[in-house]
Amino acid sequence: MEIIPGVHQIEGINANCYLIIGDGMILIDTGLPGNTGKILNYIKDTLHGSPSDIETIILTHYHLDHTGNAYELWDITGAKIAIHADDADYVGGIKPMPVPSGLIGILYRMFKVFFAFKPVQPDIVLHDNDQIAGLTCIHAPGHTAGSICLYDPKFRMLFSGDAIRFFKGKLEGPPPQFTPDMNQARQSIKKIAALDFDILLSGHGEPLMSKASEKVREFSKSFP
Repeated sequence: MEIIPGVHQIEGINANCYLIIGDGMILIDTGLPGNTGKILNYIKDTLHGSPSDIETIILTHYHLDHTGNAYELWDITGAKIAIHADDADYVGGIKPMPVPSGLIGILYRMFKVFFAFKPVQPDIVLHDNDQIAGLTCIHAPGHTAGSICLYDPKFRMLFSGDAIRFFKGKLEGPPPQFTPDMNQARQSIKKIAALDFDILLSGHGEPLMSKASEKVREFSKSFP
């Protein structure tokens, strides 16, 4: 669906994928493995574009539901892959992706065989406040060491990955069972709350389209 002119969310993919259309096309996150076709079909059928229109693929963090189609899309489109330096080695296959603890970890290992991840070496390694494709990289660790948000000054919009999410009219932090450092995640939410933006587009949930930064500031005061 088109959220605002030039910004699209590709539905039916876990997690949310966003396309920004300007001089070139930017894809933010790629969903679980097996969704490459949905992304490319949206570009061809809805936008009447070509896969090669994607110039940059920015990954908000290394988790499989955000990076699962990165290799295939990189291979098909020729786009550059960008991710924060602290998560780059996981996507590149240099380090194994950490497994959650407890029951979640057991389930993760069981289902991992159905979601095979093919590593891809990032072309662009990001750091806090780096500029990429008209966006500002905001380092927001906690959920992963290299989690980022992306600030779009043109549309006064923040792509927040899983650092902060919006479900059914309520803001939420990252899921604790998949967040190894919740103290750091709290500090990242405070950092996000200091920004000024109208629209929040998170890695899961729905768009927050009105007074987004004001609502995030209120949420940050009560976040446990």
